[in-house]
Amino acid sequence: MEESWKLARKENALRIRAEMIREIRRFFTEKDYLEVETPSRIPGPAPESHIDAIPSDGWFLHTSPELCMKRLLAAGYERIFQITRCFRSEERGSLHIPEFTLLEWYRSGIDYQRMMEECEELIVCVARSLGYGNTINYRGKEIDMRLPWSRISVKEAFRCYSSVSMEKALADDRFDEVMVHAIEPNLDGGKPVFLYDYPVELGSLARVKETDPEVAERFELYMGGLELANAFSELTDAAEQRARFEKEQQNRGESGKALYPMPEKFLAEMPDMPESSGIALGVDRLAMIFTDSASIDDVVAFTPESL
Repeated sequence: MEESWKLARKENALRIRAEMIREIRRFFTEKDYLEVETPSRIPGPAPESHIDAIPSDGWFLHTSPELCMKRLLAAGYERIFQITRCFRSEERGSLHIPEFTLLEWYRSGIDYQRMMEECEELIVCVARSLGYGNTINYRGKEIDMRLPWSRISVKEAFRCYSSVSMEKALADDRFDEVMVHAIEPNLDGGKPVFLYDYPVELGSLARVKETDPEVAERFELYMGGLELANAFSELTDAAEQRARFEKEQQNRGESGKALYPMPEKFLAEMPDMPESSGIALGVDRLAMIFTDSASIDDVVAFTPESL
C-alpha cells in the first residue's frame, strides 16, 4: 500500500513530464529533425574514465546513443534527435539513477555556439507550453528565462570562483573536486548559464578550438544549479579520437575498471562526418526543474528500490 501511495502522489509530476516530452518532439519535428531509434545494446560504449556501462549478455547497455547517432551523421542525416533510456552502473543519488532518460540531438553545419542558441530555444519553448512566463521558481530561487542566457568559460569560472587556477587543478588531478565544491555552487544564479571551453584533456568527443588549442569546443548547461546538458562541436579526426579513447582506456585500466572494445566501426566512419554539433540533455533533470522537485525520484514512476 505504501508503494501505491508513492506512485499516486507522483501523478501531477508525471503529467507535466509527459507534456514536456510531447513539446520536445513537436519542437524538433517543426524544425525538420528526424526522430531516430538506435539499439540499447551495443558491443561497447565510448571509453570514458568516470562512466561505467552495465554488461548485457556479452555486450553492454548503452550509456548514451552518441556513437550510433554520429554514424547516422556520417551516413548523411543532417538533423536527428532521440529520446531514449540510458544505463550507467553505480549511479544513484538525488540527481542520479542507473536507468535514466536522455534527449540527444545532432545537427550538421553548426558549431557549439549555435547549439547553445538552439538549446535556449528548445527549453524556452517547452517552458511556455507548460504555462511559464519569463521566470521559473525552483527550490526557492527564481530562474530568469529571458534570452540571452549567461555564458562563462571554464577558465574564467576558475578565475572568479576558485582559489586555484584551472591549470593547477588539472595538474593536481583536482579538477572535478574544484568544480563540485567551488564552481558549481556559483552557477545557480538568476539565469541559466552555459559553462564553455573545457580543457582539451576533458574534451571527450569535442573538437579542439582553432583559436586556442588548449581548450575543446564543449559546453555544459546549468539551470538552478543543476547540470542539465553536455554538448560539443563534434570531433571528426579519427586519429585524434582514437588517441583520446586509448588514453581513457589507460585511465580505466589504472583505476582497475573494465576495458571496453574499441568502437572500430564508429572510428572507421568518422572521416565521413560533416562539421556538426551535438548535445545530450537530461530529461529527468529538466522535469525536476519544471516540477520544482528536489530529487530525481519525484519525476520517474519507478525507482530501482521500488521494484
